[in-house]
Formats: sequence, structure tokens, C-alpha cells
Amino acid sequence: MKKLVEKIQLECSATTLWGILSDVTRCDWVPIIEEIRLEGNCRVFEMEGMGSVKERILLLDNESMKLQYSAVETRTPIDHHLATMQISEIDSENCQLEWSTEIDPEIFADAIHQSMLLSIEGIKAVISSN
Repeated sequence: MKKLVEKIQLECSATTLWGILSDVTRCDWVPIIEEIRLEGNCRVFEMEGMGSVKERILLLDNESMKLQYSAVETRTPIDHHLATMQISEIDSENCQLEWSTEIDPEIFADAIHQSMLLSIEGIKAVISSN
């Protein structure tokens, strides 16, 4: 199993960032997804290069500003996937996002990591447009 971690400081309040990430149907910050629909506690979408993906929302904690999700259905078999997005307040105008993903088999790690980096750039773009 491979664990990927990205930590980034963003120029917005923790509340602003949580408003973006906690809306689990919002995809304007994910460049490779055009639409997300909910099916119970799962979000379903088409991802470039991956096809249809279903992710179960495991934790959506407004108090701690923490989101956890796991891919439960993908076109290619994944033995384990767990992603955690944790927001920490630095001050009223800055916050930190720590995004970690556990993936097995490790062959998917590079693609997942590139997707995370693209999405972080998407988050920055959404923040700067507000």
C-alpha cells in the first residue's frame, strides 16, 4: 500500500475552504470531473482515464473540518483506497489543507497523485475567483 500526502497553505479562511470541500457534489475544483451525483452516502462521477467512480463518504465532520472518502467502485479493481482531507486554521485569512490518500495496488499511486495535484490547483483557482 502506498500513502500519498500533500500539505499546502492556502490564502483563505479555513471556513471558506471547508465550504468548498464539504459540498461533496461540488466539482468546479476538480478539472477532470464535470458532474457529481449522490446515491445515498456515495458520490458517483465519470473521471477522465478512470471511467465511472463511486466513492463512499465515510466522514464529513463540520466541527473538525475533516472529510474522508473511499473509492468503492471503479473500472479497474482497487484493493484499498482511503482519502482524508483535513483543514487547519492558520489565522483568519490563511489555512492549511492536508490531503492524504492510501492506495493499493501501488500501480495507481502516480495517477492518483497527479489527480490530487490538479485538484489542488483547481482549489486555488476557485479561491482566487471569489
